[in-house]
Amino acid sequence: MKKSILVILFPLLSGFTFSQITWSPQTSGTSQNLYSVYFVNEYTGCAVGANGTIRRTTNGGTNWNSVNSGSNSDFYEVFFFDNLTGYVSGTNGTIRKTTNGGLNWSGQNSGTNRTLYEIFFTSLNTGYVAGANGTVRKTTNGGTSWSSQSPGTSQNLYEVDFTSAGVGYVVGASGTIRCTTNGGSNWVSRTSGTNQQLFDVRFSNLTLLTNVYAVGGNGTVLRTTNSGMNWSPLTTGTNYDLYEIHFTYPTVGYAAGEHGTIIMTTNGGDNWTSLESYTTNRFHSIFFPVPNVGYAVGLNGTIRKTVTGFVSAGSISSNLPDNFELYQNYPNPFNPVSSIKFDIAKTGFVKLTVFDMQGREVSVPVNSILTAGTYEIKWNGSNFSSGVYYYKLTSDRFSETRKMVLIK
Repeated sequence: MKKSILVILFPLLSGFTFSQITWSPQTSGTSQNLYSVYFVNEYTGCAVGANGTIRRTTNGGTNWNSVNSGSNSDFYEVFFFDNLTGYVSGTNGTIRKTTNGGLNWSGQNSGTNRTLYEIFFTSLNTGYVAGANGTVRKTTNGGTSWSSQSPGTSQNLYEVDFTSAGVGYVVGASGTIRCTTNGGSNWVSRTSGTNQQLFDVRFSNLTLLTNVYAVGGNGTVLRTTNSGMNWSPLTTGTNYDLYEIHFTYPTVGYAAGEHGTIIMTTNGGDNWTSLESYTTNRFHSIFFPVPNVGYAVGLNGTIRKTVTGFVSAGSISSNLPDNFELYQNYPNPFNPVSSIKFDIAKTGFVKLTVFDMQGREVSVPVNSILTAGTYEIKWNGSNFSSGVYYYKLTSDRFSETRKMVLIK
């Protein structure tokens, strides 16, 4: 799971309502089933699926272009470690790699013919795949070679997730959960308390490794708060299979699955709310490159996008402002993080947009309902080149633009 470029430092916004999160259809240009989606930033990402399908966008999904994958295998997972280096995995032991952001893909020898449902890298060189019949394989040289690991099960494994510290989980059929604390050298069985298929597992917070979530059949969501020793079922309000879960904050997460199901939580899974996706097609994957922008992909080339995802923000002053105001960022010039503060005089829809010198939109840190108050966000320019940028605050009754300078 990649960290987003936006860091919001303040408490959850009390004035937020779930009905304001909307999902709009995008034209994928394919009728093939899409099984996975991954974005390296708000605008550039890949969706992959059946029969070697790879679709790539560089404009936030306005256009999805076909990419020649060089394979007819079904791709079940796509993962990017950075803006250039990415992988797909799928049937017949297929692993393919890109080093130019998804434009070209080359084959790797996984050492197995079994279906590989998941691929995940913890560093540029160290990665893992999980698949059919208890398959787990690891590379320490960027995928040039893969060695077999022994998770202690012959069940199909549908997901693997790791931290850079070597702590990882695999989950799969019949409620299977296996855990390692040493990079996969040893795997320990954990009791999930369910016989449902488990399709995904995720750390909600990479600084608090005790909290992990798994999702699966019949609306199953499991949570552990003690590093996998005990797993508790959570009430989700759906009986549809859930195929993937994604967290934008430690307590804010989304899960997607059958019948166009998208559910979300803002309190770590204690409560879940159903969101309207306007499709009954099954979703296999959901991903948020930044907290307010998310994508879900699924059957028949279905792609849905939201730009109104939950933004965790809060007033930094007890005094309600009389007027709207956008302040000069500080520090300025900056490298790579700068704070942007603004006043909201009346509750309403607020958008904060960052543009480059050519007037192209490069980031949308805020795009949601905010209550009246003074707010501050930190904008991280790590993924952007040095130069002049403009940030613009707009609402239904206010618009202002200021200039900032990124120096690396």
